[in-house]
Amino acid sequence: MVIKVISPGLSTTIQDLGRPGYFHLGIPLGGAMDRLALRAANLLVGNEESAACLEAVFVGPELEFTKDTLIAVTGADMPMQINGEAKPGWTAIDVKAGQTLSFEFLTTGARIYIAVAGGINVPIVLGSRSTYIIGALGGFQGRAIAKNDELPVGPSGRLREGLALESSLRPNTSTPVELRVLPGLYWHRLQKVSTSSFFEDQWKVASEADRMGYRFRGGRALQFVDREPPFGAGSDPSNIVDSCYPYGSIQVPNGTEPIILHRDAVSGGGYCTIGTVISADMDVIGQMQPNTPTRFVEVDMNTALAARADRAVLLRRIRHALE
Repeated sequence: MVIKVISPGLSTTIQDLGRPGYFHLGIPLGGAMDRLALRAANLLVGNEESAACLEAVFVGPELEFTKDTLIAVTGADMPMQINGEAKPGWTAIDVKAGQTLSFEFLTTGARIYIAVAGGINVPIVLGSRSTYIIGALGGFQGRAIAKNDELPVGPSGRLREGLALESSLRPNTSTPVELRVLPGLYWHRLQKVSTSSFFEDQWKVASEADRMGYRFRGGRALQFVDREPPFGAGSDPSNIVDSCYPYGSIQVPNGTEPIILHRDAVSGGGYCTIGTVISADMDVIGQMQPNTPTRFVEVDMNTALAARADRAVLLRRIRHALE
């Protein structure tokens, strides 16, 4: 079976849970920006949680199916239709050969995940089918899907139409969004007034928000402790001699606009990282639209670990509900 791409949407790529183990070589983890949504979509159609799906941002694609199958759409609220008939999200939907999936305008969130029974069956590259566009790696020919592409689908198992994930198990983020942050290796580079203002101020997502990172604006500029720049670092007060970047790390060039590094981020560079968004909140970032009001909340390691445990409990509940 193949899926015919009538219209690709704005930026639709094939993603799974990513390719860990290559970050030290400059190849990022990649994979779904909202990993929970991708896992849920796959579970709804009987796939392994790590199966490859389509990730569409802001504008959905239009797709034609060449064989009877089962699909599910999770993530952002982007009303969908099968041959013009409205269908619910977070639900296993039966699709017949020749029918077309299309989407209306996005209402909340930023990214949807389209799972098809059997998964998108593109070649595995370095252990993953996910698309890394900057490196022209994985996915469909290393790029976003395009009009007239034909996407191969793997064999499916037992199909269960109508299976749905109850709303209480779906993410529900209020505004302003709160992102929990563990102060990082270079937190000491900030003056005391800025260690307070960073958490006191309300920020907004800038237009520069993609798979590499999210930029934020609106808060007070951060003031760095005076120092003599070390050999090999630049003159900007936020410059350092090159260092590694963890996922979710926050750098603030010139001290003016924080940037949170996400799934396709570079592995290191010459800006100090003042903190890291905890793993439990990384999916939240992937669903934030430009201009979303945001506050950073300081947490300690115990809180971060507890949040990760809570996330694991939620995933177990989703698995149980969709067995």
